[in-house]
Amino acid sequence: MPFNTEITEELNILARYTLETTQEGLKIHSNAEPSVIAAAQRLFDKGLISQPDGGYLTDLGRKATEHAQDLLSIVAA
Repeated sequence: MPFNTEITEELNILARYTLETTQEGLKIHSNAEPSVIAAAQRLFDKGLISQPDGGYLTDLGRKATEHAQDLLSIVAA
């Protein structure tokens, strides 16, 4: 399955999380682009983040973020 726009938006959100600490989350504001708000909701629905508007990474979300950020660093090199 190739990356579509929805997956790309979700990966972009995961790429914004810092993996150095579990005490830092994200907040997707209500005035963000509708596609970003929808992507955060999908990540929440999939159990990757703790709140529909960001929050913290779940254990599964942390693993997904590690992989997403690794992939990004490989293809951006």
